[in-house]
Amino acid sequence: MNDFDHDHDHDGDYDFDGIRDRRGTWSVQWDGIADRFGVSDLLPFTISDMDFASPPEVLDALRARIDHGVFGYTDWRLGGDDGFREAIRHWYATRYDTAVDTEALVYAPSVLNQVSQLLRMWTRPGDGVVTHTPTYDGFRKAVTGLGRELRGVPLGDMEALERELARPDSTMLLLCSPHNPTGRVWTEAELTEFARLARRHGVPVVSDEIHADLTTDGYRHIPWTRIAEAGGDRRWALVTSGTKAFNFPALSGSYGFVGDPEERAAFVRRMETGEGLASPAVLSLTAHIAAYRHGAPWLDALREYVAGTMATLAERLATGLPGVEWSPPQAGYLAWIDLRPLGVDETRLQEELVRVEKVAIMPGGTYGTPGFVRLNLGCARAKAERGMDALVSAATRLRTDGA
Repeated sequence: MNDFDHDHDHDGDYDFDGIRDRRGTWSVQWDGIADRFGVSDLLPFTISDMDFASPPEVLDALRARIDHGVFGYTDWRLGGDDGFREAIRHWYATRYDTAVDTEALVYAPSVLNQVSQLLRMWTRPGDGVVTHTPTYDGFRKAVTGLGRELRGVPLGDMEALERELARPDSTMLLLCSPHNPTGRVWTEAELTEFARLARRHGVPVVSDEIHADLTTDGYRHIPWTRIAEAGGDRRWALVTSGTKAFNFPALSGSYGFVGDPEERAAFVRRMETGEGLASPAVLSLTAHIAAYRHGAPWLDALREYVAGTMATLAERLATGLPGVEWSPPQAGYLAWIDLRPLGVDETRLQEELVRVEKVAIMPGGTYGTPGFVRLNLGCARAKAERGMDALVSAATRLRTDGA
């Protein structure tokens, strides 16, 4: 494989078709494939990171920081107008037309770390945590790993949502906004109803918005801060990170907004004392600031490229698997495809994909919904088309066999 030819183009002509070899970089998606699928020689379309290099503006900022050569203890609250908090304020103002209170910010190594801390703060072992199905597997691991009960409700079923929230031991509503794995962008009316139901039953809301920056043109992501403030709510948190959209999760780093000042102080105290995480990763701060200050053109180009790949997938599925009805996600680079109309067994499909097609695609059962697949298309279109063709070929053979 060849490196990108245009990593440093700053004129907006970004190269997403170039191939960068990620093998040998300790990549979970590429080097860790055998851990999940049992063999290592597969083309992966799995964990939700992208094969694209981070924006050149981010890479330049990282190089400059590395060239400084001193990496002592840091504080994410420092920096003034050039700092982390001000970059976040700028991003929400310019991207979401939303004024955020930077005094409400908290910092943590990852979004799931924030979710785990809030679970410890706002729920007890045995409590129910309400979320939507299909469910991001990281939610399931965090909730059940801490001894709480995951209570799933189907997307769009407000009656089921209220039934679960009304249970006396349901003590948190855990949202994924936009939703992973389906890519659904919640409407303002839906978010407002979520808030109303949570308020009615005295349940705090935690909204994971890490996929928000990848919202597709034609849809509008609304930060939970706006919903909570409109309802006068205090017990809520928005947790997110720039690592997903700008593709630097290995640098770690996330942030959140916690509505209640006392709860916010308790969160910070827990992180800095109980967890011993007072000093953030300085390169994460550097990358976030550069992305939020200068990365918008790259992000818009990325979103356009992914939309083109999704359109190609829609054509391939319509032609190759006409029984499958699928439309591109409203956010993100993950294609959530319902194969149940084909009557194909999920286990056999996975065997066919792995043994014959030599590709790794996530089965829907991982997210609590067998019969679907989640195909990661955050990659060069040539690779994406290989995954599409493999899926169509495998499913066609099994359907032909009467599986």
